[in-house]
Amino acid sequence: MKAVTEGRDRVRRVVCPGSFDPVTNGHLDIIGRAARLHDEVVVVVGANLAKQGLFTVDERLAMLREVTSEFPNVSVDKFTGLLVDFCRAHGVSAIVKGLRAVSDFEYEMEMAQMNYRLAEVETLFMTANPLYSFLRSSLVKEIAKYGGDVSSLVPAAVYERLRVRLAATRAGWPQGSGHS
Repeated sequence: MKAVTEGRDRVRRVVCPGSFDPVTNGHLDIIGRAARLHDEVVVVVGANLAKQGLFTVDERLAMLREVTSEFPNVSVDKFTGLLVDFCRAHGVSAIVKGLRAVSDFEYEMEMAQMNYRLAEVETLFMTANPLYSFLRSSLVKEIAKYGGDVSSLVPAAVYERLRVRLAATRAGWPQGSGHS
């Protein structure tokens, strides 16, 4: 067995990719756990020009910077194109992905194998905390859009931005629920 020494054999710097539209407590849990295991975590927002999100990429970057500020070894950036190209350009040898359910695994495994094939970038899977195994950004947006209380599903700063954004598009955001 080869001894683990320097270079590519050690994973010190990882990326944690996503759309984060919006960032949820599930995302934050994976980011925080990755931050405890690695020297540096770069949270990267995929800037997909073909998709229109609820929040702009710059707004998502700002939210992520705010909610990850407690982790000194976490930085936030964006990428367009292939994630492995971002990894190559920034000297990152591994991607951290959260898995909510078995149904996530097949897709994520295919992506992991392709990323390794393209650039020898490893993928590390972290299982979701059971408290967040059901949580998706799209579900949060859907519930919030119809007036449901999502205050326990997203960080307080994100909840406030959701409230403001959706209040601008419809009346009747629930008053007095969740974060103040």
